[in-house]
Amino acid sequence: MFTGDHSRPAIVYASMGSVVSHELGPRENLPPYVCIPNQPNQYAGPGYLSSSFGPFSLGADPASSGFKVRDLSLPAGVDDARFARRRTALEAVNEHFAAKEKSDELGAMNSFYQRAYSLISSPKAREAFNLEAEPAKIRDEYGRNQAGQRLLMARRLIAAGVRVVSVTYGGWDFHVNINGGTKRQMPALDQAFAALINDLDRTGLLNDTVVMLSSEFGRTPKINKDAGHDHWPKVFSVVVAGGGSKRGVIYGSSNATASEP
Repeated sequence: MFTGDHSRPAIVYASMGSVVSHELGPRENLPPYVCIPNQPNQYAGPGYLSSSFGPFSLGADPASSGFKVRDLSLPAGVDDARFARRRTALEAVNEHFAAKEKSDELGAMNSFYQRAYSLISSPKAREAFNLEAEPAKIRDEYGRNQAGQRLLMARRLIAAGVRVVSVTYGGWDFHVNINGGTKRQMPALDQAFAALINDLDRTGLLNDTVVMLSSEFGRTPKINKDAGHDHWPKVFSVVVAGGGSKRGVIYGSSNATASEP
């Protein structure tokens, strides 16, 4: 699973659900993999898999005023009939190129188009991205900030049928003033993460959903000259919850100064 880039942590959780077949494609006309608010770097992409497994990015922050996911509705002046004609013309062009050349990029683009058609044509699927449909009490519980609304959007998508959601929040590369940086960013994440676990638990989704919280790696046991901590890959922590895992368990340990395993 994705664990974030050099400076930002990622919260990743994959809904396992009651999957009977081995096919891991889209469900309920929703993308199988979504990045909130955007794909942060190449490491959140499909890696060695086909480009068709790449993420759908919201393109906007759920915490921003007037939040709206890009490309979920037809553009102004394009009705269903005109859209259908455009789709037919595009498919004819795509078939022409597909007959002449085989490539991962062409196949991936075709799969993206098909998923986009399914998403745009399904009011139920589009509603999954409607954060305004959440009760005010729930939005307040998560926190009316980036951490809170991004995690709430992620829970909403998982509940609707998205298989994997990756959330990026904050910058945690605290080489300077780690105390101040942590105080600025941690309270919102602490509230939102606790709300997410409680929300998944009370709605029955936690047993079928794996939640992971991680940053790039650990920090030096000693503070540096700039009141910060530098890179320390030897010891660091990852939080995993749900998916039937045992609760309240710590796996592994370090020495007293968290300098060595």
